[in-house]
Amino acid sequence: MEATNLTINGFVLLGFYEFPSFQLGLFLIFLILYVGTLVGNSVPTALFCFDPRFHSPMYILLCNLSVIDMSFSTMVLPKLLDILLTGNHVISYNGCFTQYFFYVVLIVLVFFILAAMAYDRYVAICHPLRYSYFISLQVCFWMSLTFWSLGVLNGILYVILVSSCIFCGSHEVDHLFCDFKPLIKLSCSDTHTIETITLVLATIIGVVPSIMTLVSYMYIISTILKIPSKEGRQKTFSTCSSHLTVILLFYGTMFGMYLRPKSSYSMDQDKVFAVLNTGVIPMANPLIYSLKNQEVKKALCRMMRKYILRKDYMKKKYGRIIVGQTTKPVLSPHLIH
Repeated sequence: MEATNLTINGFVLLGFYEFPSFQLGLFLIFLILYVGTLVGNSVPTALFCFDPRFHSPMYILLCNLSVIDMSFSTMVLPKLLDILLTGNHVISYNGCFTQYFFYVVLIVLVFFILAAMAYDRYVAICHPLRYSYFISLQVCFWMSLTFWSLGVLNGILYVILVSSCIFCGSHEVDHLFCDFKPLIKLSCSDTHTIETITLVLATIIGVVPSIMTLVSYMYIISTILKIPSKEGRQKTFSTCSSHLTVILLFYGTMFGMYLRPKSSYSMDQDKVFAVLNTGVIPMANPLIYSLKNQEVKKALCRMMRKYILRKDYMKKKYGRIIVGQTTKPVLSPHLIH
């Protein structure tokens, strides 16, 4: 694309501009990812909210994760779909920094929610008799509130730091959404202080929950290895295998995006990781939990059966009424005496 100048009131998200002949195909792919993410996460979210059997700490945390996944996709994919379909690459300053704000908030949330879920599994496996003492609905509520507050505070701080930069020359953001590295590259001002502050904050936010998650799983694995029977070890491990899979997917993409050596850094690789982080993984997470959680699968089957039975009942009921109305003879008014 041609270089932009200061007359543009915002930034230009380049997206997948290097593949002009594949824009429609990419649009269909990302549309499927977005719809799949919304449907896949809204169903278990509704299940956890309205089925009393799922009003437990673990499922409250899962509900938080589903909301985060839907937010991740909604933050990025609608604008990307607009770019691919209409070619409108321009995003306003407010829109750009709003994207970046929610990206920071959601990243912080995922780190802490995954750490809380690891702690939940640690207590359930290592201290099952004291589970209700350490983990309760009230504890989960306050944990969730704390995590969301930390995310919002970090998002505000990051946006203040990045928006204080002076942007001149090209306003082309070579990415799928407004992120720190591509925005900093466009700044004409000295960004050393901003980069140092954000690095320190990111390290704290990333390291603290990561250590919590790692320590929790060290105790979990140690406890599982002490179980004498193979069947017991497999059954216990299966209770945390879904969560472990989600952790590996999330940390793998985060390390790929932000901890690669500078010598191998390229925006094309960042775009691939961004697709995984905001499209593929949010759609895959509910499938991972649903397929590996027998309670969720049974509840989904019950919900589908109720829906089918209700549909059949309504069809038969109103079908009989319609048949009765159509077969009943109607007399003309002049024949009635």
